[in-house]
Amino acid sequence: MKTITEISKPKSTSANRAVGRLFFLEASGGRIHSVNPDGSDRKVILSGGRVPDGVVVDVEAGHIYWTNMGVPSKNDGSIERVDFDGKNRVTIIGEGKTFTPKQLHLEKRSGKLYWCDREGMRVMRANLDGSNIESLVDTSKGDARPGIDLTKWCVGITVDPDRGQIYWTQKGPDDAGKGRIFRAKIDIPNGETAANRPDIELLFDGLPEPIDLELDLKNRFIYWTDRGDPPRGNTVNRASIDADFTKHPTPDILLTHLMEGIGIALDFKGNRMFLTDLAGTIYSAKLDGTEKKPLLVAQGNLTGIAYAEVS
Repeated sequence: MKTITEISKPKSTSANRAVGRLFFLEASGGRIHSVNPDGSDRKVILSGGRVPDGVVVDVEAGHIYWTNMGVPSKNDGSIERVDFDGKNRVTIIGEGKTFTPKQLHLEKRSGKLYWCDREGMRVMRANLDGSNIESLVDTSKGDARPGIDLTKWCVGITVDPDRGQIYWTQKGPDDAGKGRIFRAKIDIPNGETAANRPDIELLFDGLPEPIDLELDLKNRFIYWTDRGDPPRGNTVNRASIDADFTKHPTPDILLTHLMEGIGIALDFKGNRMFLTDLAGTIYSAKLDGTEKKPLLVAQGNLTGIAYAEVS
């Protein structure tokens, strides 16, 4: 669900012009779709996903990565990769290595995939080929996996490579007002572990049900979707990531009336955001939340979304 600013892209020429494209996941049908930013020219890239949830695009390599939640009790979640044309499907993270991978982030400079493992109660990363799997944060506090305490479920993930920080959500029970957003250094401090690292910072508490995250590093904003109950739920929110969080700042609500909002992707050059909800709608809006409009409706249970400029 990450933006083109976070991934490398080829230089465009008159014969190889880059154009905007949306990639989104249909969990109910296990499909990856692609459309123009106005919702036209819809194509099914792949079918047969096992409840796909998070998606990122590597323009330079011509790859789409996505997570499959699978069945949490079976520890059979996975992360896969496919070419833009739907060919060369490859399993990157196989079954038994992550319980329920949710939102996904590609950090191209370091060659890493980051994701949240919901019932696994972890923030994780690996190389793009699936090697060197690491747990960066372990919220289990000794609970057996798959975890049943929803306050420990990690869902949304994004990365600030410039400052070496990760951000993630722990959504809490449905509509319970126990959702939280955290931040920590990417690398675990020396002598510490994923379970006891002391550098974790709580940014927001008492949220309805925060899901997906995005960063605007130039303007120092964090954006996120919330699928909980109104008035603060079923929204898109924004806040400064340089705020004094000891003073409990209140985030700005940019958009309302989503139907269980899930995915968010930002297009800075176009000054717009794209959103999905479980009711099957894709929306676009300006980055300040104005000019909200549906692009596609009744498309099944939609989860992750990514925006990229492709040739």
